[in-house]
Amino acid sequence: MAEHHDDHGNTVAGWFLTISWIVVWLASAVAIIAGLNFLTCTLVGLGASVVCAVVAGVMKKAGLGRKAPRPRPMTREEYEAKLAQQTKNSEKATV
Repeated sequence: MAEHHDDHGNTVAGWFLTISWIVVWLASAVAIIAGLNFLTCTLVGLGASVVCAVVAGVMKKAGLGRKAPRPRPMTREEYEAKLAQQTKNSEKATV
């Protein structure tokens, strides 16, 4: 089972970016369906997406994003060292 992190999916910057991208691309799709130029609508949507990503990055730097670095899985060496330590500790406990 995956570890639970309090900030997973619950940051202001993350929600801003998700919702803003949905709005931007929905507006682009509606404009294309309404008959506006496909390439223009796509480029405007792409440009707005980049701007929203930059704003979300600034929000993250301002403290509205992840509070701690993303956890990384243990390397094989770290796992084997931890397993050896646990085995060593369990042997001491049984003696």
